[in-house]
Amino acid sequence: MILADENIDHRLIAAIREIGIDVYSIYELNRGLKDESILNFSRDPPRIILTEDKDFGEWIFAHRVEGISVLFLRYHFSETELIKQSLIKLLSERKEALKGHFTTLTVKKIRIRKI
Repeated sequence: MILADENIDHRLIAAIREIGIDVYSIYELNRGLKDESILNFSRDPPRIILTEDKDFGEWIFAHRVEGISVLFLRYHFSETELIKQSLIKLLSERKEALKGHFTTLTVKKIRIRKI
């Protein structure tokens, strides 16, 4: 399951759902939820946090938050279609490998770091 942060474009959420992956959208169901609450919410049941918010990297690497999974998207608005294609390919082929990792996805590369 994916936990889409409030900042995730609705087209990305729709594309993930189209390939059969369950997405809980903070924007749709729980607007205004603070990052710390999102971290806690992602643990039970385990969900991969999909975000464009750099603060999640700080939570993990500076504050040593453990037991979560983050998929961080870095792209320019004009690259939305390209990031959508990269995201769908990554989730289709390697979703299980993302668990317990901080993954950064751009239109040109994927970086996966164990948490």
